[in-house]
Formats: sequence, structure tokens, C-alpha cells
Amino acid sequence: MSSGAREREKVFVEHCKGANGLDKVVLREVRGSSAEVYLYGGQVTSWKNEYGEELLFVSSKATFKSPKAIRGGIPICFPQFGSHGSLEQHGFARNRFWSIDHDPPPFPTNSGNKAFIDLILKPSEEDSKIWSHRYEFRLRVTLGPGGDLMLTSRIRNTNTDGKSFTFTFAYNTYLFVTDISEVRVEGLETLDYLDNLKGRERFTEQGDAITFESEVDKIYLSTPTKIAILDHERKRTFVLRKDGLPDAVVWNPWDKKAKAISDFGDDEYKHMLCVEAACVEKPITLKPGEEWRGRQELSAVPSSYCSGQLDPRKVMQGG
Repeated sequence: MSSGAREREKVFVEHCKGANGLDKVVLREVRGSSAEVYLYGGQVTSWKNEYGEELLFVSSKATFKSPKAIRGGIPICFPQFGSHGSLEQHGFARNRFWSIDHDPPPFPTNSGNKAFIDLILKPSEEDSKIWSHRYEFRLRVTLGPGGDLMLTSRIRNTNTDGKSFTFTFAYNTYLFVTDISEVRVEGLETLDYLDNLKGRERFTEQGDAITFESEVDKIYLSTPTKIAILDHERKRTFVLRKDGLPDAVVWNPWDKKAKAISDFGDDEYKHMLCVEAACVEKPITLKPGEEWRGRQELSAVPSSYCSGQLDPRKVMQGG
């Protein structure tokens, strides 16, 4: 490793212990933004801007202990989203111990001047009993020079028996918001969605933007590559960009369901919103040797702005 590479490693990437002694990696950007990634679940649990303000929600009741998934941050849903299938809710990737990938294949994006960590998940013998396929799941978490957070997943079918496999997927992103009643989501209006509160019945979204006054659990279909989440109280807009993930899940449990979730505070629904880049309606099928890629990028910019008025180049550069 060159001295320059060692310096970048020292400045930007720190391996340390987190809650309950779990291994985590802290990424730091020169202006002060940061992200934390736990090897348990391959899960981002913190994303802070240059002012040290937390942008992701993690419940005060979150359990950082196997086998329960961490409530908040960005859990990885694989190989199953939700409970529609034979596996546990949202699959098993979010409550497995991932490894550092010390020799990842080349990624198409330029990683210069960015802090990043590569993780890998392979099936254990126990996993093979509940999902009998071999795979390599590579995840790169990148913190860009403007503080933007990018997750890139590469899933490869490594079956040696000639069998294809099918999966669904989501980046189950919990955003921190000041007051859910003052939040609106733009970019999903007029689209069809499946309502999980009504047996996945299909509807068409009405209105100019999505606002919140009760429980929401919807899977929007054929969504654009850019979605905006406006937090009016904080005068902040989250911009979610995605590739390879045609659907978008929007979830808030509201008061009644929040009280029924053991690792979720009774009033915490007021300060969070899940907006998730996903592939749910049409599962992905991989033949042996084939690879799928799915990417999500999050930026936080000052409000107010509508989803069609932002110059993507400025957000990519942190402007």
C-alpha cells in the first residue's frame, strides 16, 4: 500500500467497536460529514452532515444484538422483501455478520477522494438449509466529498448445480425527520402502488405530493430514478437517487402500530420516515454466473425545492 493510500485509510476509514462490542466502520469526509456501518447486517446506522446533524433514524429501543435486526438506519432486505415468501420478514441479510471484502472486483464508479468500505456476505451452512442457493453479495458503502451517501450492491449467483434463483430486495432506509406531519414526498404522485394495509391491492396515487396523517405502507411501482423528501420544519430536502431498483416503498407505522413494535418508541413515528429503493413487484432472477447491481444515493440539501427543479450535477458535487 502506498503512503498516500495509507494516509487516506487513516483519515477517512476507522475500524472500531460499536454497541454491545459489535464491529463497525466509521467513514469520515474532510468537511465533517460521517457515516457508520455495522458488520452485523452490513448496515449503515448513522449518516451525519458536516454540522454533525444525524440524518438517519435509529430507534432508542433498537437492539444491537443477534439475531434481531437493528431497528433503523439502512437495513438490507435480501433475498426477500416483506413477509411474502417462505423466509423470515425481509430475509436474512440484515441479521447476518458480514465480512470486510479485502479484494473486491473493480467498481464502475470513481472512488477517488471518497471514503468507502467494501463488505461481502456469503451463505453459511445454516442459511443453505433455509435458502438453498449459493451467492456472493458485495456491498460498497461510500461517503462522497459533498457528504452524499451511496450504497452499491452486487449480487452474483455462484450455484454450481446450474440452478437460477429469484429474489426481491430493498434498501430499507429510515430517514430522520423533525415532524412527520410537516413532511412531503415528491416524485411518486400519479403512480400506481400496492397498499400493504389492504392486502397489496393496487391503487393510483392522487394529489400533488404525498403527505402523512396516518399509517402508510405502500409499494410504488415503476418509479423515477429521483425522489425528494421535504422536511419543512428543518428546511431540509433529502434527495434519493437509485439505479436498478424500479420500486419505492414508503412506510410510517403511526401511533397505534408504533406501540405494538417492541423495539420502537411509542412516539418515535413522529420523527422518522422510511423511503426505500426496492425491487419487489417483479423479482430478479439470476442464472449461474450472472450478477445484479442496485444502487441508492442519498443527499441532503437545503429546502425548499421541488423534485424537478434541482440540478443533479450540483447535488452530486454536494452543492
